[in-house]
Amino acid sequence: MNKHTELDSNSVYRIPARKGIAAHVAAGRLVTVINTHGSQVVDTWAYNATDLTEFMSMEHSRASMLTLFPKAGDVFKTNRRQPILTVVEDTTPGIHDTLMAACDIHRYEQLGAHGYHDNCTDNLHNALEAIQLKAGGTPSPLNLFMNVPVEADGTLSFRPPASKPGEYIALRAEMDLIIVFSACPQDMVPVNNMDPTEAHFKIG
Repeated sequence: MNKHTELDSNSVYRIPARKGIAAHVAAGRLVTVINTHGSQVVDTWAYNATDLTEFMSMEHSRASMLTLFPKAGDVFKTNRRQPILTVVEDTTPGIHDTLMAACDIHRYEQLGAHGYHDNCTDNLHNALEAIQLKAGGTPSPLNLFMNVPVEADGTLSFRPPASKPGEYIALRAEMDLIIVFSACPQDMVPVNNMDPTEAHFKIG
């Protein structure tokens, strides 16, 4: 797939366990992300297809949506406060994370990993490189299906996803964009129920 290729309508594509994938999505198309096994977090990024310095921003989106937990009708904004993705449908319990940074090699080193560990930051950049694109930095992702409850005292914790196998969220592209997914390889805290798996998506 090159950077000008759009995936076939309604075909289902695999996000390999512990790895990432990027694709072009035309404005108005729906991207459906499927939690195939019910236990997998999918880190998600979106970039303006004509200018990768504009990207989906969690901090700008939270300021616009005024919620930590996006639901149908909510619109994610870019770092230039422009609409980029709208939640159209969500068959999951609606538990997704907009707070946590993508995992990286430093995170795994701090958790005690020895040697290289797959991570979402590298997955993002490798997926973009695979379609001949390069982005500076690593924006904070939309962590689909990630369960990070916010307690009354403001504390956070990592828990397994609440979604069931086959549940999905559908997002509408509000501009021509590049979308990137990473099937999070975290296996040292329970965000993927300690067992990273594949997930799937389709563009319709």
